Amino acid sequence: MTPHDLLGPLLGPLLQPAFHLGTVPTSWAELLGFATGAVNVWLVVRQNILNWPIGIANVILLGLVFLDGGLYADAGLQVVYIALQSYGWWVWLYGGDGRDTLPVTRTTRNAWIALLTAGAATTALLTWALTAWTDSTVPFWDALTTALSLMAVYGQSRKLLESWWIWIAADLVYIPLYWYKDLKLTSVLYVIFLTLCVLGLNAWRQAHRSQAGPAPVPA
Repeated sequence: MTPHDLLGPLLGPLLQPAFHLGTVPTSWAELLGFATGAVNVWLVVRQNILNWPIGIANVILLGLVFLDGGLYADAGLQVVYIALQSYGWWVWLYGGDGRDTLPVTRTTRNAWIALLTAGAATTALLTWALTAWTDSTVPFWDALTTALSLMAVYGQSRKLLESWWIWIAADLVYIPLYWYKDLKLTSVLYVIFLTLCVLGLNAWRQAHRSQAGPAPVPA
């Protein structure tokens, strides 16, 4: 049974080709995922709350693309993303000290330890599961990008400045991975993501400095 059969008449057409890049077909889901993904990351850079609903639409579309491309961990990751996107939406609205807007903060040492431990465990578990139970041709890389993405989305939901570094690391793996899996447009999208991540890192760094206020003037 193919992904087209599983999705039925409602979502199946999204996997039909919208156009071809050379001989490689690009589906409507990948095309729409490209558009919503670029808008989503740009809104995150600007700390705009609308990034969350657009992000939910994006992960649904990319979930279809990854399922069709045999990237099963990435496809399953999109389900987790929906929960994390909803959580991030709420935290950005009410996660401040006075249940107000959440400020940009730095990742603490304990938070880094927890994130890296969870990331390593997730990568190991998913690599084993994908090798044992699926026909994935890239189990480790699929698992690694899944773990990095989960770490980054959690950090983004808490407005942790260093979440951009995790996204940059993930994108550097995603770009060749998607190109190898013939998801050419998605690979190009992640080049754009990588550029936006650098912009986001700089923008959030400036926001964090402005929140701290001006340096005290010596007497």
